[in-house]
Parts: sequence; C-alpha cells; structure tokens
Amino acid sequence: MIKDVAALIGRIGIGIVFVAHGWQKWTEFGLAGTTASFEKMGVPLPAVSAAFAATVELAGGLALIAGVALPIVGLLLAANMLGALFLVHISNGLLGQGGSELVVALGAGALALGFNGGAYSLDRLLFKNNKILNPAAV
Repeated sequence: MIKDVAALIGRIGIGIVFVAHGWQKWTEFGLAGTTASFEKMGVPLPAVSAAFAATVELAGGLALIAGVALPIVGLLLAANMLGALFLVHISNGLLGQGGSELVVALGAGALALGFNGGAYSLDRLLFKNNKILNPAAV
C-alpha cells in the first residue's frame, strides 16, 4: 500500500510538470510560437515536433496523473524527453542554464511510473486482466 501511495504521488508530481509544459506550449506560446522556438533550436520538422511535444506533454501528463494507459504514456513521455535531451539540452551539460537534468529526471520518472504506476490508477480499475495496460495483471 505504501508503495502504491508513493507511485500515485510520483505520478501526480511528474504529471503536473508535464501538464504545465504542454499547457504552456499550447496556450502561452501557442503552436506557432512553439514551432518558431523549435525551429530556432534546430529541432527537425519543427511544426510536427511542436505539435507532438505539446500534445504528449499535456495529454500524457493528464493520463499519467489519472493512471490511464500508463505503459504507453510512459513510453511516449520518455521518447519526448529523449528528443529534448539529444536535440536541445545535451550540449548544455547536465546542470545550469538549459541543462539536461530536468528532461533526464522527467523522462526516467515517466518511464518508471509507466510500468510501475501503483494500484491507485484507472488502468488497475479498467484493465484488471490486461497485461499490456496493467503490468501487474495476473
């Protein structure tokens, strides 16, 4: 039970950060602004990448919080953070301005929680016998 509560707290914390970043890309910067920023940073296919990142961060963060499709969401969020790491942050080092520590922590956390999201998730409620969406299924 304690491990399930810890997983829930982890999902909520990491999910909130992803939601905030996705929401910022959609509303504060807008998709055009996010695309322009991605283009300036040299991200390939900036319009597609911006839409992918904004959507995965917002929807994936919400799904992580709720515990829906956790393995899929964990993989998508981790892939998004891998892209951010290798396309933008790795050249800035681990710490400091533009460093990679946040994307590494978020990606690793999303991946771990995607496959170990705890009992307090919609996946456990909705997919009791599905080993893909509920890795703990018997």
